[in-house]
Amino acid sequence: MTYVSNDPSWWSQINLNIFVGYWQAAAVVVVVYDWVLTLGQEIQLIWRQRWSRMTVLYLIIRYIGIPFSVVNLLGAMPSVSLTDAGCNIMYYAYGGTIVALNATLGVIMIARLHAMYQGSRTMLIFLVIIFLAVNIACGVMEAIGLNDTPGEEMILSGTYMCGYGYGWDGQLLFSITSVLSTVWEILALCLSVWVAVKHFRELRRLGPSTGSIIGDCFRVLIQSHVLYFASFVGASCLEIAYISPNILNSNSIGAQILLGTLQILLVVQMFVLGPRLILSVREYHAKLVIHSDAETSMNSIVFQQHVHASNSSTV
Repeated sequence: MTYVSNDPSWWSQINLNIFVGYWQAAAVVVVVYDWVLTLGQEIQLIWRQRWSRMTVLYLIIRYIGIPFSVVNLLGAMPSVSLTDAGCNIMYYAYGGTIVALNATLGVIMIARLHAMYQGSRTMLIFLVIIFLAVNIACGVMEAIGLNDTPGEEMILSGTYMCGYGYGWDGQLLFSITSVLSTVWEILALCLSVWVAVKHFRELRRLGPSTGSIIGDCFRVLIQSHVLYFASFVGASCLEIAYISPNILNSNSIGAQILLGTLQILLVVQMFVLGPRLILSVREYHAKLVIHSDAETSMNSIVFQQHVHASNSSTV
């Protein structure tokens, strides 16, 4: 049933909802701007290349991001009425989409870590076991939490918003889910840092010979991987900080700014970092191919000159 009230005590909640709406609008701008910014790379490295599983993952993450952000923004607009059913449908769709996208991003993490560890079968099995354990547990707890969180439309002083009755069990389940996700991301970060340090030591040991295009591209690739995993950990730590009772139940400016920042970090984490990582890998391989072709052509020219010189001396 729709809750209607003109009580002034709700004004702080109304202001918070409007404030968060501004941040969600900024999140939409970030996603669209990043898509426009990388569209040229996407056409060159995705659409014009042979399709693979990573291509499908890229397209799923990239092209769910814009409608997801827009729908999320509509839910926060004070002039849009959703009804009780609409609030519940949006809440379930929101939670389910996040679970599915986190699983998709986890697959990308596994693929990149597997590649960084040079196709180690042991590392792949280890990552898959941890990934399945964490994601199955998170999926079950998320489903239970969503089922125990009823939603209703609220009309407060002429503005519309959705209200959700978070019980203690629901908050606890969501907190555990966030912690498990953060543990998985910290593990991925540690593994990526370890292999990055190992590779950089090897490059330094090999000396000036690694100062080539391949060495430079490899350094950029490793840095992008570490930045990717570190960004995930940072966003998850902020999310855990926000769900603490002292911040969650606070209407202070600091708590509002943290909530707004999380709105942007959430879409950046899901819809910007993943696609950019895939593009960086594709760009790295494209540069390797170009460099390899250039070396082959140069060797061919040198060989032809050598043959010509030999023939001349013979004559």
